[in-house]
Amino acid sequence: MPLQTVEPQRLYRQIAEQLRTLISAGEWAVGARLPAERDLARQLGVSRPSVREALIAMEVEGWVEVRTGSGVYVLDRTKPPSHDGHGNGQAEQISPDEWGPLELIRARRVVEGEVAAMAATQAKRKHIDAMAKAITSMKHDADRGVLPLEGDRAFHTAIVESCGNVVLIETIQRFWDSRRGPLFERLGGHFETVDSWRSAIAEHQAILDAVRNHDADAARAAMHEHMDQSHKRFSVSWRQAKQPKAAKK
Repeated sequence: MPLQTVEPQRLYRQIAEQLRTLISAGEWAVGARLPAERDLARQLGVSRPSVREALIAMEVEGWVEVRTGSGVYVLDRTKPPSHDGHGNGQAEQISPDEWGPLELIRARRVVEGEVAAMAATQAKRKHIDAMAKAITSMKHDADRGVLPLEGDRAFHTAIVESCGNVVLIETIQRFWDSRRGPLFERLGGHFETVDSWRSAIAEHQAILDAVRNHDADAARAAMHEHMDQSHKRFSVSWRQAKQPKAAKK
């Protein structure tokens, strides 16, 4: 038998593969609840965020169902995916090169913290005006009950464009565009709400204030705080996640 090409895999994919193998072997029957994230993380020797990314990937691919306020349950893969309001629509295949959303936020913290510091020393009036306009757009969407994703993108784009570095601009754009992937969208579906976005808008305002004051240290710290809070919002217990839309009155 010829050797097969070895391809590196992201950690969340390795975790998901182990869990899929155990499910296929009957370790957890259809309808069974998987162990808590903290227990899986301890047994696998990995972080809880990595386990969460793996579970989200498995939900996207139709292996499990995340029930907010309850836990993660094994689905019957012999039946078509359900459309019961719990996020179990048509199963999707995740690209091997898709980044884990929580790992992405940590990477953004490193890069965008320095970008914000640069913006504080280099931003021109047009960039600051673009940041302010983006925040106004975010507030308008939030007031209408719409998740302000376009304003968010415009804000972070205006910051990096003030640096005048094409590599940084394309890097930040790729970071943000990764939010459009099925992993990030599913994670956001569980945890993003208009209220959580209002908190994020206030964090954006703190970044803008620091840039406007030409305070590089404050801009870096404000961006770090924004990314830390974003990571925290996506890392809370499933019991604290928002209820499915179908359950709302």
